[in-house]
Amino acid sequence: MDKPIEISHLSASSINSYLDCGMQFKFAKIEKRQPEAIAEALIFGTTIHKIIELYHHERSIGTRLSVMDITAAFEKCYTEAFERQAGKIQFKQGKDFDATLLEGKSLLATYVTQFPETGLKVIGLEKSFSFQIEGVPIPIVGAMDMVEEDAGGNIVIVDHKTSSRSYSSDDIDKSLQLTIYGMAAKANGYADREILLRFDCLVKTKKPKFEQYYTVRTEEDEQRAMKKIQAVYRGIMQGVFIPNDTSWKCKGCSYQQCCRDWFSN
Repeated sequence: MDKPIEISHLSASSINSYLDCGMQFKFAKIEKRQPEAIAEALIFGTTIHKIIELYHHERSIGTRLSVMDITAAFEKCYTEAFERQAGKIQFKQGKDFDATLLEGKSLLATYVTQFPETGLKVIGLEKSFSFQIEGVPIPIVGAMDMVEEDAGGNIVIVDHKTSSRSYSSDDIDKSLQLTIYGMAAKANGYADREILLRFDCLVKTKKPKFEQYYTVRTEEDEQRAMKKIQAVYRGIMQGVFIPNDTSWKCKGCSYQQCCRDWFSN
């Protein structure tokens, strides 16, 4: 008899993981298998996030870090992260530590020089949240990268992204992550405010770009998200884990051998 499925919470990333590939979700979240390798992009993105958080922490107390400050901090953090995971990191073809270190510095230099002076006040960084929705007995949890406030008291929920391409309008307007963040903001003290949602995206083109994308969510958007989350929860609890072996993400998956074993067995 199969062991009963136990899961304590859901998050935007775990919901998207299940929707992207149920089998990968099962290996990571249900069976809790150790990844066969660690994608360099994960360490890279995590470090970029950490340095951007540092930049905005200093901005919130009236200090402006220079390009040199930011790139030096990235080099230190990225090197330390790389050394901790030595031998486990999987680089994309044609990339290595030195190439990605240079890329990270270039992206962050672009961020510092192109981040606009909006006059918005930083009121939260890595702001954690938890809320419930009908039909799902476990909480939806997560953390908002940044929460800003304008002079009129309106709230802007910001998520930092690195991407190999610019985002389309569908990427922004149909992002489940941003919908969940909007729902979380309402459930965690901002229901009486106007809520804007924003992706701040560093685009890894030959010449790096920084782009901001604003959007909002309607009640209909939130209802659609709620139905999707309810369906994800039911699928998990019923043991429905469908492999998506046609995805472009397969090449960088940390459970490739597990997946091959599952298919062969």
